[in-house]
Amino acid sequence: MQTNKTFENIPELLNNTRDLPTPFLLIDQSKIKRNLEILKHVKDQTGCKILLAQKAFSCFNLYPLISQYLDGTTASGLYEAKLGHKHFGGETHVFAPAFKNEDLTELTKITNHIVFNSIAQLKKHYQTAKKAGMHIMLRVNPEHKTQSGDIYDPCAPKSRFGVRAADMTPEVMQMLDGLHFHTLCQQNVEPLIETFQAFEQKFGKFLNNPLKTPSHPPLVFNFGGGHHITREDYDVKKLITFINEVKNKYRCDIYLEPGEAVVLNSGYSVATVLDIVENQIQTAILDTSAMCHNPDILVTGHDYTPPVFGAENIELNSSKVNIRLSGNSCMTGDIIGDYNFKTRPKVGDRIVFGDTALYSTVSWNTFNGIPIPHIFTKTLDGKIQTIRVPNYFDFESRLGT
Repeated sequence: MQTNKTFENIPELLNNTRDLPTPFLLIDQSKIKRNLEILKHVKDQTGCKILLAQKAFSCFNLYPLISQYLDGTTASGLYEAKLGHKHFGGETHVFAPAFKNEDLTELTKITNHIVFNSIAQLKKHYQTAKKAGMHIMLRVNPEHKTQSGDIYDPCAPKSRFGVRAADMTPEVMQMLDGLHFHTLCQQNVEPLIETFQAFEQKFGKFLNNPLKTPSHPPLVFNFGGGHHITREDYDVKKLITFINEVKNKYRCDIYLEPGEAVVLNSGYSVATVLDIVENQIQTAILDTSAMCHNPDILVTGHDYTPPVFGAENIELNSSKVNIRLSGNSCMTGDIIGDYNFKTRPKVGDRIVFGDTALYSTVSWNTFNGIPIPHIFTKTLDGKIQTIRVPNYFDFESRLGT
């Protein structure tokens, strides 16, 4: 979603980075800090805890900055958990659709909270997690859809995520320190409130667990991720009110796990036009790739295309398009998107994609041997620093030793 902040100070950025090799990702620390200050305000006003969802952003060179504001990290498996524990500190939470025995052995040494996806997984690993002193959580499915599509909606029919209320029992609840749901994707506060109301309606009889007396720790509610708290139109005040109401009602601890919100509008990807070919439409071939550097484009079937500075995003194959941007792989469908530029780009021009810090470094691949982009950061004092320089070993090391 493009906002007024997506392309702040782009002319200055292009001038300051004109000598950097493309393709590259530039992460602006001042914009991350602005997001973090909003998240800290929510924490200060509610007493909730906020974790970085590493599945959206795992560039650990920025963890020293982020860890000054957030309480820890949440991971989607062993490797992310190890990364957060090593480079971020604070609390380390982990969820996976299913855990291997050998992974759990390692996780018990580095994680504070573990979230199981099924009752079978909970029972299988309960004693190991309990003996290690971990907070034991269960992911539940409120069965309340808040998204138009199904690809990112854990409440979609036949979802593999979370335990439904019909399958929950008091005996299972007694094994738990709390419940977790993650149902949102790039959404405002209203869908969260709707989801919690559905959660209350379906799981309410389990929420006043008699074992959780004043002499026992309070229940933990983890509301997952997908909260676009730092977006310009997000109702932060309403979120604060809602969290405080839930805390007062249930005497519970509350966690949020935003990923995108931490780095929203803080990253720019820059690529160079290598060639322009024409076959019913002009197509610019860039030194980047949707397949390798932004696979979300292909996964969503072009329901998502990244915003481009100086251009309007156009629906694929629309009559309004004046140029198509494509990648440099041999995959026919390596199409980034169709755009209407104010000034049509030419060979040698640089193309700036906005809001690309999120879900970029975590999903890059080297299909066709295409190098991953350089990574640079703009520090708080305005300096450009190198984080990562791609090389042939990135490709070779994935294929053998």
